[in-house]
Amino acid sequence: MRKALKRTYRVSKYVIYKETLVDYKEHFWSFLGAFFGIGIIAFLQSHYLLEQENVFLIGSFGASSVLIYGAVQSPLAQPRNLVGGHVISALVGVTVYQIVPDVLWLSAPLAVALSIVLMQYTKTLHPPGGATALIAVTSPGKISDLGYWYALSPVLSGCIILLVTALIFNNVTKNRSYPTSAKWKKLLHKKNKHPLKN
Repeated sequence: MRKALKRTYRVSKYVIYKETLVDYKEHFWSFLGAFFGIGIIAFLQSHYLLEQENVFLIGSFGASSVLIYGAVQSPLAQPRNLVGGHVISALVGVTVYQIVPDVLWLSAPLAVALSIVLMQYTKTLHPPGGATALIAVTSPGKISDLGYWYALSPVLSGCIILLVTALIFNNVTKNRSYPTSAKWKKLLHKKNKHPLKN
């Protein structure tokens, strides 16, 4: 028991130490990615949508930005999780809202719980997806009026903007690589393998 506690303490200490190391280059690229990802969505919302349609920037995109720009190696930050988690959660949230629209104490926990289970089942677990489902059942007005269009815009379209921005800013330096899948890495980092001729 004592060995297990000492080992847990050592591992915890190491993890905390690693998480608090300051790498200014990493922070710089995380900042730029998040700034441009959220900035593009906010710009589109404020300049290209009519006043009555002004729903393009949702709160769960902020949480997604933390993962895809700040924790690029996390399994929860990968493209499948980002897009799939948000879209599945949006569909669940809208469905629950249409079934139980006026019973918040039931619709809110049901939307979040079902979205978690479906994300687990489809291997698209993305924590901000829970917020996407919650937004669908708790936001009166514009979002509830969208119905299933909510899953396409703002959710899917916003996810694509965040993903494209992440693919650019998370692959600028050799220290950052996104996504972590070998298939994606080959696609994004093709190198010429032609031997030099003398």
